[in-house]
Amino acid sequence: MSETTGKAFDFKLFKRLLGYTKPYKWTFSFVAFAAIALSVLGVLSPILLEKAIDESILPKDWNGLVYYVILMIVVLLGEVLFQFSFIYYANWLGQTVIRDIRVKLFKLMMSFRMKYFDKSAVGRLTTRAVNDIETIASIFSEGLFTIASDVLKMVVILGVMFYKSWELTLISISIMPILIYATRVFQRAMKGAFEEVRNQVANLNTFVQERITGMKIVQIFAREETEYKRFVEINEEHKKAWIKTVWYNSIFFPIAEISGSIALGLIVWYGGLNAIADEVALSGDITLGVITAFIQLSQMLFRPLRMIADKFNTLQMGMVAANRVFGILDTKSHIADEGDIELKETRGDIEFKEVHFGYNEDEEVIKGISFSVQSGQTIALVGATGAGKSTIINLLSRFYEINGGEICIDGISIKDYTLPSLRSHIAVVLQDVFLFADTILNNITLGDETITEETVIAAAKEIGVHEFISSLPDGYHYNVKERGTMLSSGQRQLIAFLRAYVSNPSILVLDEATSSVDSYSEEMIQTATDKITKGRTSIVIAHRLATIKKASQIIVMDSGKIVEKGTHKELLKKENGFYKNLYEVQFMKEEAI
Repeated sequence: MSETTGKAFDFKLFKRLLGYTKPYKWTFSFVAFAAIALSVLGVLSPILLEKAIDESILPKDWNGLVYYVILMIVVLLGEVLFQFSFIYYANWLGQTVIRDIRVKLFKLMMSFRMKYFDKSAVGRLTTRAVNDIETIASIFSEGLFTIASDVLKMVVILGVMFYKSWELTLISISIMPILIYATRVFQRAMKGAFEEVRNQVANLNTFVQERITGMKIVQIFAREETEYKRFVEINEEHKKAWIKTVWYNSIFFPIAEISGSIALGLIVWYGGLNAIADEVALSGDITLGVITAFIQLSQMLFRPLRMIADKFNTLQMGMVAANRVFGILDTKSHIADEGDIELKETRGDIEFKEVHFGYNEDEEVIKGISFSVQSGQTIALVGATGAGKSTIINLLSRFYEINGGEICIDGISIKDYTLPSLRSHIAVVLQDVFLFADTILNNITLGDETITEETVIAAAKEIGVHEFISSLPDGYHYNVKERGTMLSSGQRQLIAFLRAYVSNPSILVLDEATSSVDSYSEEMIQTATDKITKGRTSIVIAHRLATIKKASQIIVMDSGKIVEKGTHKELLKKENGFYKNLYEVQFMKEEAI
């Protein structure tokens, strides 16, 4: 994650952000041109007003007045046209840029190794991918071009003012050093304030997301009052962060308003005295028209300066958000897809050779494991909780990188295969089944257009789950809602089996947990297991004696090591063996039943 620089403005970060506008350089150029046009057109109105007063209204020249009024209308229409173009295309550019960044970010996040998600809060990542990226759009729509337009307008205004009367100009800008200093202090203060705001937004999103997801646990253990108090505390911190930005705004903007009013008063006082006394200034006559023009020009000069500070807030918040998003884009946590072999067909031979692995560098959970599975065989992994069984599943699909040793499929290291082709031949049914808030059909096909509804129905009939799905409202088009909450745990697992089966994998990995399902669902799961493992190389974390007995080989694990191998009968013959003890504690009652 990139660090906050502490500067009021990070030009290096800004330059990187502008790099995303290169594909849209013509739109960028047009918006810049519109900004220039607006700065020029904005100054023409006071000049025309001055001319109308001095050359038409005071001399009572009706034709001249009509002429200047028509010119002002033309200028106004030009301003409207360029203002529309400026706002529309600046916003279009901003939304297009954040679309590209969001696509890039999401694609990168999908390639991250599981270790990254293990350590990253979902709510915080959601904030980065949604809220922060949306904030970046304001850099273009309200920040960059608006500031550039305002600065350019101020330069043009000062040029015109000096040309008209250097005395009135000096009076107008006499307060500007104070305002510029206040603006600078304000910008620095807001930098830290916005950083804190983004932190508190992420904390709030994370807390709410986790509590909503785990609401069942909250209510089961009657933690509503505790979680409510914690939410109040986090929400209060969020409010304090925003109040700090409000405090800075409430100090700065009155100072800016007072400064502008003082400058306006000085112009009226000095210009009025000269006009009344009919004195001639060194730079020319200070006429009623000049005074009127200066009143408008001074307001136009100070308004952009006040607005620049406001827009700089927007720019600053966008830069803080960009810093956080780029922090994720710079994260080096993805699985290296450096293989050049496309795994098109596979026999399904699997071999683990002295594999070492740890989720943390100083804590190894897999300690030199070696075993092989022949094509079409089913091996069962058994052992106590924490023995490393599920880790084997994660390593085979390269969700995590091993620390040592080698994992081979068909005699070739899995690192030599391209990652998509490797995973396309491996189907995994996990103990914790995840379903998206979508229809059963879409949860099975996962958007694969090559898998038709007819194929899914035929597969469901083969493994015995068609009747269950058909009994649901809308059948295969039944929406299971978020995480499949509309289905029981057994039903969710049946959907997961069907999802694995229709992908027609060469290698099947099952974590067949049935501790929380009813006997009817368990019977269906057993039927599904027998069907989808037939003729396929399968690695099963076994929770049922029936599966273990049918396995070609049983691998017994303990504390990250393989302590025994063999068939069910072979392992039962070992006196005081790990498997025999496990069988007597866990499986003997099941066999008796």
